[in-house]
Amino acid sequence: MNAYRSKSLSFPWPPVLYSVAVIIALWLQRYYPLSLPLFWSIVAWVAGAALVTFAVTLNVWAVKTLVESRTTVLTQRCSAYLVTTGPFRFTRNPTYLGYTLLTAGLGLLIGNLWFVAMAATAAALTTLLVIRCEEMHLLSRFGCEFEFYCKRTRRWV
Repeated sequence: MNAYRSKSLSFPWPPVLYSVAVIIALWLQRYYPLSLPLFWSIVAWVAGAALVTFAVTLNVWAVKTLVESRTTVLTQRCSAYLVTTGPFRFTRNPTYLGYTLLTAGLGLLIGNLWFVAMAATAAALTTLLVIRCEEMHLLSRFGCEFEFYCKRTRRWV
């Protein structure tokens, strides 16, 4: 049996990666602060509020779509169905996109630009440690159907 067929991950990497990214961003701001002029602080706050709103909406929509499709939301469990509806029509990883936008948006809201850099770092690590394993799992479970989905839908945006 294919090792990827049963489940994609044995450890819940995404929450850990994004939590560590937030902790590092807070630490970096404390010792190497990055500040914005007042006008740009206001612009950053508005952009951050928009990103946070979009990210939360995207994550709720993605989880709702997975639950309605009767497949797992957890990365440590085997996928029952290949979900290609809802936000999965636009991106193969809407929850990770939501985590990334949420991290960056929170940083803009509180004026900590390190959050933006750490969101990008967490996204890169998520691609390497999580998404590639999940894609192998989905390929072994759904074969050609998953390949066609990958051709139609981008990994991130």
